[in-house]
Amino acid sequence: MLLKEDIPSKTFSMTTQSEFISRRLASIDALRGFDMLMISGGGTFIFLLNGKTGIAFIDSVSAQFTHPEWNGFTFYDFIFPLFLFLAGTSLVFSLAAGLSKNVTKAKLLRKVFVRMLILIALGILDKNAPVNFFDPAHIRYGSVLGRIGVATFVGALLYLNFSRTQRLYLAASTLILYYLALLLIPVPGFGAGDFSFEGNLAGWFDRNFMPGKLKQVKYDELAILTTFPAICITIFGMLAGDILLDMKSSFLKVKVLSIMGFIGIVIGICWNFIFPINKHLWSSSFIMLTSGMAFLLLALFYWVIDVKGYQKWAFFFRVIGMNSLVIYLAMRFIDFNASSRLLFEGFYMHSSEKWHEVFNALGGLVIVWLLLYFLYKKKIFIKI
Repeated sequence: MLLKEDIPSKTFSMTTQSEFISRRLASIDALRGFDMLMISGGGTFIFLLNGKTGIAFIDSVSAQFTHPEWNGFTFYDFIFPLFLFLAGTSLVFSLAAGLSKNVTKAKLLRKVFVRMLILIALGILDKNAPVNFFDPAHIRYGSVLGRIGVATFVGALLYLNFSRTQRLYLAASTLILYYLALLLIPVPGFGAGDFSFEGNLAGWFDRNFMPGKLKQVKYDELAILTTFPAICITIFGMLAGDILLDMKSSFLKVKVLSIMGFIGIVIGICWNFIFPINKHLWSSSFIMLTSGMAFLLLALFYWVIDVKGYQKWAFFFRVIGMNSLVIYLAMRFIDFNASSRLLFEGFYMHSSEKWHEVFNALGGLVIVWLLLYFLYKKKIFIKI
């Protein structure tokens, strides 16, 4: 991996910078793979260990792989925000590479816009398959993929037209305004400052202005208003990309990423006292907490993998991270649990019955990884 400190000149020439940003950071792929592992069966496997081993620590860890009903936080809440954060980090490298090759801003933005439309379409398919196109009122339009598409498009628009400082101020302002809106704007029948499931402003807004159906009928965490704070995670991820791309010293990169991480966590915890940490609301405290955690994890992965060179252990995660879209959609349209039963039940059927679901989930995870490993070996990487 070519690091900026390996280059003798104090300033980057366009050619040198192009060489640097064209290389993939193994740490980003590995961290994305770790994240996708939790989505593609790893989280389910850990959750199913609850109450099986008799070990209190394992039970505590497994309890982190379910979402709170409303307020509160578990590690499982961190999975999607981490992906949005890394999308912003990767976006900086992609756009910087294009600019270094003299690709126009308009062309870069057009490419990200088309990508957004494709992700929105795939997201609708993912959340509604089979899609009844003749009954649009009962289609759920909010989706994970759609949110990624919108966040990266807005991120690209900001990156190409605003400075790093301006983007940071814009993210902070958005989080403050989101909090003030939910605090001060009265909701009919509930008043102002109601952060409950039924009384919050985001839910009321979506019930009245979001087309199609909402996930929880009265609320949908992937609808309109929550998109604004979610975009801020991608902006913070872009800041991480700026740090990795622009700073010369590897030690300084890790130091700044870590400082940003601690600042985010502290702000999130303090903000929680007046605006509860809540994944469903994408509350400003939740954004700061998860962004801080993402900064710290990226700093750790970057230091261990790209700086110290300990890459072999991360290969397992990189295989997943380099085809994240494939496995996300595959989990929706392929029944890996059924395949696991067909292939492995003959072995685990002889164990205690309480372990069957655990071993079956583990078998499904093995099948998922082997599928991705096959694509990796064939150099098939599906990107949009």
